[in-house]
Amino acid sequence: DKPHGLPVAPTGAFVTQTLLTRLVATLGNSDLVPLHRIDRGTAGLVLFSADPASRAAYQAPFRESRITKTYEALAPPLPGRVFPMTRHSRIERGEPFFRMAEVDGPPNSETHIDVRERGTRTWRYALSPVSGRKHQLRVHMAALGAPILHDPWYPTLQDEADVDRPPLQLLARTLTFDDPLDGRLRHFESEFRLSESLD
Repeated sequence: DKPHGLPVAPTGAFVTQTLLTRLVATLGNSDLVPLHRIDRGTAGLVLFSADPASRAAYQAPFRESRITKTYEALAPPLPGRVFPMTRHSRIERGEPFFRMAEVDGPPNSETHIDVRERGTRTWRYALSPVSGRKHQLRVHMAALGAPILHDPWYPTLQDEADVDRPPLQLLARTLTFDDPLDGRLRHFESEFRLSESLD
């Protein structure tokens, strides 16, 4: 269960303060490898491989889209839309370089979107990505007209160094898959909850 603001693995300026580094130090297992990534700003579940011998078996379901991932997001209401819905679009690198954007062309991303709870100013959405494009959920929600609360980049660009900004209201809530070694159904659920109220 990764907190908001902590990178999964070392990158750029983040070398020691990452989820991977903390887990290796805590568990004493230098073989730990994340099987997938979530944004630094996103909180919630990250699955790690602890044994090189079984790593490829656990990487395959992610690569082959055989894992159901559910995220929870708080964002403005979309009363003119019918839910559940699916967003298909082509996502490519945008400007500046660290942002992604929807562009013309054959879709390369897919997200299933539903509403879990409706408030006056904010709705609680369930987001299930089928593909795994960088910033996919953030791009799709912004493109629909409901940017995720406190997102610094979509649809507007703010100073990344703004440490007083509340956390992005996006949570990797569940992971469900058939275990590639024994076939058992595996289901994990984050113990975190998004902090904002809906009104």
